[in-house]
Amino acid sequence: MSSYHKHGRSSEPQSTERSSEWPSAGEAVRAWKALCTALIVVTSAGAAGAFDELATSRVVSAPGMPEPQYVVPVADPVFGTAFTRVTEPGRLMADGASCRQDYCTHRYSSSQAWNADQTLLVIANGCAGGFCFLDGQTYQPLFHRRVPNECEWHPTDAARMICVSHQAIYLWAPRSNETETIFASADYTDLQFGPWKGNPSHDGTRLVVRAKSSAGKLVAFAYDIPARRKYPDIDVSGLPGENGYSGISPSGRYVLCFQTLLDGTETAFVFGLDGTVIQHWTDHHRPGHGDMTIDTDGSDVYVGISKADPDKYHVIKRRLEDGVVTDLAPYGEATHASLRNIDRPGWVFLSYSGTYAEIARHPDWAPFYQEVVALRIDGSGEIRRIVQTRNPKADYWSETHAAPSRDGSQVIWSSNWGRVGGPVSDYVARVPWPDTAARRQSSR
Repeated sequence: MSSYHKHGRSSEPQSTERSSEWPSAGEAVRAWKALCTALIVVTSAGAAGAFDELATSRVVSAPGMPEPQYVVPVADPVFGTAFTRVTEPGRLMADGASCRQDYCTHRYSSSQAWNADQTLLVIANGCAGGFCFLDGQTYQPLFHRRVPNECEWHPTDAARMICVSHQAIYLWAPRSNETETIFASADYTDLQFGPWKGNPSHDGTRLVVRAKSSAGKLVAFAYDIPARRKYPDIDVSGLPGENGYSGISPSGRYVLCFQTLLDGTETAFVFGLDGTVIQHWTDHHRPGHGDMTIDTDGSDVYVGISKADPDKYHVIKRRLEDGVVTDLAPYGEATHASLRNIDRPGWVFLSYSGTYAEIARHPDWAPFYQEVVALRIDGSGEIRRIVQTRNPKADYWSETHAAPSRDGSQVIWSSNWGRVGGPVSDYVARVPWPDTAARRQSSR
């Protein structure tokens, strides 16, 4: 079983090497249209991103495939899914900003890479110490911004990001580079958005900030942006262990705090906005490396990978209000779960690592390796096999970290394309979502 790495940051020295010129926007669009036309036959036959059942799925060996050229659409040879390489380590992106030689990727699986209307795509890792912004549809580089702080896209305002600096919460418009301070107080220092795993609520009104109080304590508090209201401090320094990160639930009703004990056990606390303890999950990493969403019954849930019995290395769903667990997928090599598809609820996008030989030896495991899979979170086992990543894991920066757009029509993921320790690029897969009638017809 592969080991998982904690999320982190490293310095981003600027690269000066420039690769060959990228195709023009018109050329990229024409190539994309041609590929979509070619894939109509595949899609109608039920192969491209087809709906399937977990219980009857089998491991599929990835055939050889040359590394795709930069911004030239290709198709997955097994699943038929169209995808495009959108970054190239070492390439000059925009405004003299170059990708690092070793990686150039989106931030993380639980971080939304696209803005609310999918006109912009942000590349946050390895892009000259800041953010590189690409066209959200053609993936052409547009502009670069140096951003010393933690920022996430606003879920409903396509023009702005929600950011946290050491002193303030503010809104930032990347195109114009304009900012608006929302909260600043001399009573708090070292403000952090998570850190690094923070997200706003689904409507963009609330977030959780971790900070040091004037008394020197590490605290977390919820903040309501439209109301300009700060909720009471939660003293996380008084909780058992060390705080990993704290975040708001998608509905904005709860604060989730992850704590790591001295023996390495990763636990979690669920609080109300007023600091009342709702739940304390003492099982190790049950779950973790995941994301939160609002379930069909309106409850906040966390979906991720368990590292404790009775569902160790299963994909599970856990309800915040009462801790009830639903087992979604069996023991396997799932590494990260993403629920950034807030406009297409009910599905989690999973990144799988491992090797064909390992999975083939264990027919009772989840039958996926180096693959992105969408899985229904209702426990039915319905899946969509999106793309094979050809991404043997070497270190944190080479992890797949698949993350969908808010409507699930695009999924960004990282790959070293079979070269362990080699440069890591980002890729975007296009995912068609046929209506119910079309699905019934294709299944006949």
